[in-house]
Amino acid sequence: MTSTDTAAKTTEAAQSRTAVRRIGDIVFKTISTTSGSLILAILAAVFLFLLVQGLPAIFTPVDPENHSDSFRAATGSFWGYIGPLVFGTIWSSLLAMILAIPVGISVALFISHFSNRKFQGAFGFVIDMLAAVPSVVFGLWGILVFAPTAGPLYTWLGTHMQWFPLFSGTPLASGRNMATAVVVLAIMILPIITSLTREIFLQTPRLHEEASLALGATRWEMVQQAVFPYARSGIFASAILALGRALGETMAVAMVLSASGLVTFELLTSQNSQTIAGQIANQYPEASGMNSNTLIAGGLVLFAITLAVNSLGRWIIAKSKK
Repeated sequence: MTSTDTAAKTTEAAQSRTAVRRIGDIVFKTISTTSGSLILAILAAVFLFLLVQGLPAIFTPVDPENHSDSFRAATGSFWGYIGPLVFGTIWSSLLAMILAIPVGISVALFISHFSNRKFQGAFGFVIDMLAAVPSVVFGLWGILVFAPTAGPLYTWLGTHMQWFPLFSGTPLASGRNMATAVVVLAIMILPIITSLTREIFLQTPRLHEEASLALGATRWEMVQQAVFPYARSGIFASAILALGRALGETMAVAMVLSASGLVTFELLTSQNSQTIAGQIANQYPEASGMNSNTLIAGGLVLFAITLAVNSLGRWIIAKSKK
């Protein structure tokens, strides 16, 4: 075989590999582009459905004589009905974030930098498994296990901490109040914060950590000097994702709280604020007519709140990276 034939075969083989590679690139690009476009199309379809079905409840005058318009008739307008639910949604989510963020960051830091390396994989697996637990399981645990257990604590808080606005009022004996809902929400979003933050902590450049330790810093000082500054934007991103989960949580909140729409900061009483998602889950099966449109319009408001929160989070993250 001459050198010319060898060169020709080599060229043909290279062209064949290039053709195969190009076909694979084309297939991958097509699949990824189609998937991304499909996600946007589904979101647009959801938004259009909420908009078309919800607009009548927002702009149509209230009809007190119509039984199927009782949700708006009770408050006189759609915004009077949805306002307390928006407050309850934001209030419960913020309280859950206050509980979950410090614990989540602490657990993630322990797993990534303070625990034995032999157990890091096991700890991470447990956290990931908690993130996969259905919300209805957390709701059942909240009403069957946590609420009866926390009842004496709520009674003590209501007796000795009346001066604090959050604990004023008569505590509910069953424990099915906003405080229980907040704890359940915090436990639900805790795995999200812990898992994402742990991965971010593990990505801290090793040289940064070693340089800090070489200058005489303790392990905690090294975390303050090298890990936290590097992971700051990632921690905020994980918190935003967890907040989105808390805002849209339905079953756990619906199972714990009663279907009431009040504006109150009290956490222990039976008269609690309700969330939009919880109200929809409780009322939609029996709703009809304009009441159905009112609940769908509430879903539109929740969609807008979630979109605004995520957009704000992305803007802050992009600004911090710059």
